[in-house]
Amino acid sequence: MGLQTKIALFPPRRLNCPLRCRCVSQISTHGNTMKDTDIKRLLYTHLLCIFSIILSVFIPSFFLENFSILETHLTWLCICSAFVTAVNLLLYLVVKPTASSKKSSLSHKITRFLKCCIYFLMSCFSFHIIFVLYGAPLIELVLETFLFAVILSTFTTVPCLCLLGPNLKAWLRVFSRNGVTSIWENSLQITTISSFVGTWLGALPIPLDWERPWQVWPISCTLGATFGYVAGLVISPLWIYWNRKQLTYKNN
Repeated sequence: MGLQTKIALFPPRRLNCPLRCRCVSQISTHGNTMKDTDIKRLLYTHLLCIFSIILSVFIPSFFLENFSILETHLTWLCICSAFVTAVNLLLYLVVKPTASSKKSSLSHKITRFLKCCIYFLMSCFSFHIIFVLYGAPLIELVLETFLFAVILSTFTTVPCLCLLGPNLKAWLRVFSRNGVTSIWENSLQITTISSFVGTWLGALPIPLDWERPWQVWPISCTLGATFGYVAGLVISPLWIYWNRKQLTYKNN
C-alpha cells in the first residue's frame, strides 16, 4: 500500500480542536468580563457626575444667602459648571478610559490644555450664536444667554475634551453612525444627545402664557439641559449593559 493510499484512508485529524474551542471560549469570557468591568467603572463615574450637580445645589446654600436655582439662577449656572467640569477632569484623570498619548512632555501637556480651553470658549460662543439665531435676545439678557451656552458646553464639550481631547476628527468619528470604538465613546454619544434633547424640550414652555417664574429666559432651557444630561448619565450605562452582548467595537 502506497503512501498516498494510506493518507487517503487515514486523513490527519485536528487533535487540537477541543483545545482551540476552549481557548476561544476563554477569550470570549475574558472579553465579556473586561466589558462588564468597564460598564461598572462607567456607572460609578456617571454617579459621581450626578453627585456633583446635587452638590452644586446644596453646598452654596450654606455660604450664600437666599441662594436658589430660580432666584440666583446665574450664580447657580456658574457654580454648576465649575463643579461638573472639576469632577469630569478628576474622574477622567483617575479612570483614564483612553490610552495615554506617547507624547507626555510638559510642553505637549500645556499645548493640549490651551487647545482644550480654546475649544471650550469656541463652543460657548458657537452655542451663544445659535441661541440668538433661534430667537434669544440679541442685546438684552446677553449674560444669561452666554451662561446658558457655558452650561450646555459643560454638559457636552467638556466630556468630549476629557475623553477625546482637542481632536475634531475624533469628535466627527464618535458622532458618526458607526464610529465608536469603546463603551466610553458610546456613552458620550448618549449623554450629549440627551443634553441637546433636554435643552430643546426645556424651550417649549417659554412662549406659553403660564407666567411661571421658571419660564424666564433661560431658566427652563438650562433646567431642561441639566435634566437631559442627568438622564443621559443614568440611561447610557443601563443601555450599554442591556446591549453588551450585541455591542462590538473596531478595536476589540
